Amino acid sequence: MELGIGMFGDLSIDPQTGKPREAKVKLHEILEQIKLADEVGLDVFGLGEHHRPDYAVSAPEIVLAAAASITKNIKLTSTVTVLSSAEPVKVYQDFSTIDLISNGRAEIGVGRGSFIESFPLFGYDLKNYNQLFEEKLDLLLNINNNEVVNWTGELRAPMVNQMVLPRAVNNGKLPIWIAVGGTPESVLRAAKLGLPLIVAIIGGMPKQFQPLIEFYKQEYVKHGHDVTKMQIGIHSHSFVSDAEADLDKYYSNYAAQMDRIGATRGWAPYTKAQYNGGRSKEGALFIGESAAVVDKILYMHELFGITRFIGHMDVGDPSHKEMMKAIELFGTKVAPEVRAGLL
Repeated sequence: MELGIGMFGDLSIDPQTGKPREAKVKLHEILEQIKLADEVGLDVFGLGEHHRPDYAVSAPEIVLAAAASITKNIKLTSTVTVLSSAEPVKVYQDFSTIDLISNGRAEIGVGRGSFIESFPLFGYDLKNYNQLFEEKLDLLLNINNNEVVNWTGELRAPMVNQMVLPRAVNNGKLPIWIAVGGTPESVLRAAKLGLPLIVAIIGGMPKQFQPLIEFYKQEYVKHGHDVTKMQIGIHSHSFVSDAEADLDKYYSNYAAQMDRIGATRGWAPYTKAQYNGGRSKEGALFIGESAAVVDKILYMHELFGITRFIGHMDVGDPSHKEMMKAIELFGTKVAPEVRAGLL
């Protein structure tokens, strides 16, 4: 199983001024954190795209390109690129460039987007939400497989004998993962195409996702894909500290960010009971001491047969010092014990 860290670049809000902290500082911190994740032997780092004042990262590919020059082994992926409001040609060019800089370590995670700010920002109509993703995914896969592209759709101009350059290291092909939030239609699409699946499990009980992942496995085989190449991952909110007081303190960071998001979605205020329930064995939060996080990841492997786990670690913008310690623990304690537990 591959083990990694994910981030969105959360920016905490100053309670006195109501303003988020400086994005410039956060971006430099993220680069230091990616460098550490590489140094402690983690397999993958993922960075997501948002277009809100409480997130520092609107262009993951730029940050990942910077990270490519200061890391040696870790895979660099988007978690996710909102493909519905992106240009597939540019997405491929950006990530193939990262791939060349990093000597073949770039991947793309694509999704429809649970945040919709990018659609009006880039001039897309939300009534085309599903069709945009289907067409753009089809074009991105065409580009990934062909240096000279011929493609026709309804929502974009056709491509006729057009070259897309530069090409990625592995015969021009980049790993492309489909990221889903739990809809069967999205899972079925990934299975039909034989693409790796990563499921965001950030609430409720992970066990509830078991039928969905079994559905993916069945459809993947049904559509003639090689089961030995099947890849399934989960992406869940995580934080590691071997001091329970720090984990208790982290609740305030976590709740503040969940409430900011919830205010736009009609959620009730986040409670300590939800936090503690999420941290339990059956909950969706991988927030705990090293041994507890190890046990929970191994439990996910038992439930789903996952080949990748990404711990999303910067929810609520913990301090840089806390993040560095959490990443160090994840790499030096959690990852080795999970790997040993899988032998």
